[in-house]
Amino acid sequence: MLIEVVKSKIHRVKVTEANLNYIGSITIDEELLEAANMIENEKVQIVNVNNGERLETYIIKGERGSGAICLNGAAARKAEVGDVLIIISYATLDFEEAKTFKPWIVFPDTETNRVI
Repeated sequence: MLIEVVKSKIHRVKVTEANLNYIGSITIDEELLEAANMIENEKVQIVNVNNGERLETYIIKGERGSGAICLNGAAARKAEVGDVLIIISYATLDFEEAKTFKPWIVFPDTETNRVI
């Protein structure tokens, strides 16, 4: 049996930009991606702590060290600059493997979005 489990989580980052006129996705600072073991084009779930909105999209790699968290396209309607997000990706694992799997969880500085 296969089940879906949390693979990676970036817990509480602040939206730095919302760009409605972009194709779609979320831009995330490359440093955060590496710390959370996430990659460009990976599917993620976005949870907005401020308003309860949830959405799924894919990652675009942002400039390293920039602290960029930018919702693009239609996703830009789901958050405002300054909102706090949780970004989660999932993996499908064998049930037995999932019992011992340890996800990558990152708790950045919410003010700067920098890895602590």
